[in-house]
Amino acid sequence: MRRLLTGLLLALAATAAIAQSKEPVSLRAFGSFHLGGRLIDITGQPIKEVVFTPGGVPAKVDPNGKYQVEQMYVQYFLPQNRKGKLPLLMWHGGGLSGVTYETKPDGQEGWMHFFIRRGWDTYVSDAVERGRSGWTSTFKGDAMSLPFGDPWERFRIGPIGSWNDDAAKRTTYPGTQFPVDAYPQFMKQGVPRWLTTDKEIVAAYIELVDKICPCVVLVHSQSGTFGYKALEARPDKIKALVAVEPTLAGDKGKIASVKGTPILVVIGDNAKDHPRWKNIRQNSVVYADAFKAAGGSIDLVDLPDAGMRGNSHMMMMDKNSDQIAELIQKWLVSKGLSD
Repeated sequence: MRRLLTGLLLALAATAAIAQSKEPVSLRAFGSFHLGGRLIDITGQPIKEVVFTPGGVPAKVDPNGKYQVEQMYVQYFLPQNRKGKLPLLMWHGGGLSGVTYETKPDGQEGWMHFFIRRGWDTYVSDAVERGRSGWTSTFKGDAMSLPFGDPWERFRIGPIGSWNDDAAKRTTYPGTQFPVDAYPQFMKQGVPRWLTTDKEIVAAYIELVDKICPCVVLVHSQSGTFGYKALEARPDKIKALVAVEPTLAGDKGKIASVKGTPILVVIGDNAKDHPRWKNIRQNSVVYADAFKAAGGSIDLVDLPDAGMRGNSHMMMMDKNSDQIAELIQKWLVSKGLSD
């Protein structure tokens, strides 16, 4: 028992040390809202008798009527000591939610905390059909989720063939920065996604841009596509785009209309040689070449070339995530967007 109590006290002391390792954040405001979506009409459905709670009293429910669908949830944090000259919008990747930028799976502070501490008005959203935005039966096709071991290789924590159900037999890329002991916690963040909702997601993001911007938009993975589409739709309102391993780049035919917006593309380790990611990365290389040729400002940074090695696709969760965030921060300062 004494040993158990000693262990608990040590654990509490370690937790307190982590909590006190950084200064408290002072906010002038924080909150959340929903936007976007549409009303739809449901007609011709029979009245149902529903028991909402097992053992409860049945209730008649008429499912006909108007329904709100395809809305998006956004939370915001506005620091007292504002240094970012524009709001920062953070958009997550496929099968995930805004939790991507919150507390990391290993319990450390995420990018949302980092940029709030750097004085950015920060807006983190759950895309349409994800997390607190919710989903409806109006989406076409089936909801898709990834098996427990899939992201281990897909997100380049380990090479192809490295996953094993036995944690002791899994292997990683040499020097991986992903906190492998926290992988189960990361997988609890996954949410179902549809493959047919891009139009609705982009519409909600554009409405967010119209509400909040001018702004800086930071995107990751699948939302890279949405970031470029929003930029092409509102080039006057998005003043900088940070694309973290975007799965697709922008439309080269629309570069002339967006070349006034500076872009930073950040790529992690092992992307140049990976059978799938080398092609994804090449999409950004081709776009960057065309963007520069048109007179635009775009920087593509392979993190290993910048001295940061071992980063996965989920670099905002890697152990050195603050270093990468600092790289992004310095780039934003160089563009005159923060003090």
